[in-house]
Amino acid sequence: MEEIELYLEEAQESMTKALTHVGHELTKIRAGKASPSMLDGIQVAYYGATSPLNQVASVTTPDARTIFIKPWERGMIVEIERSIMNANLGLNPQNDGQQVIINVPMLTEERRKQLVKQVSQECEAGKVSLRSVRKETNEMLKKIKGVSEDDVKNAEEKVQKMTDDFSSKIDALMKKKEAEIMTV
Repeated sequence: MEEIELYLEEAQESMTKALTHVGHELTKIRAGKASPSMLDGIQVAYYGATSPLNQVASVTTPDARTIFIKPWERGMIVEIERSIMNANLGLNPQNDGQQVIINVPMLTEERRKQLVKQVSQECEAGKVSLRSVRKETNEMLKKIKGVSEDDVKNAEEKVQKMTDDFSSKIDALMKKKEAEIMTV
């Protein structure tokens, strides 16, 4: 019985991680408003190694349409601009010799639809993770020796309920993000 509880805890932990990951990925998808988290995934070449942008510069948003990136070293400006362009986020960085400035354009209807598709894909990837956790957990439950079939059946039902709960949480994240994107 203890072994069953252990597997259920592991499944809960894995599903929580999947949900957290989806939430984190959705913050990277911009909803028309400037946010430092839009640049979270960007890596910059820094003395032969790649580093996250926020480790080589400060990223601020003075208003809803502008992002300022002030590098710790002035020589990094060109590299930061190149990294942002290569990230393919639909942003055009410019520099004034001191910092990189990004004016976040208003989203077109077409771009909003693309972003909603991207949100949908991220959420589906999260649900795939949930289903694989469910499958692995159920397989491990069936291999437990010395436990009644009813106990295994009950544990599988708990895993299914857990999967459904986390799946509906992902759906809620998706609806919220889609509404954010589609709001002009």
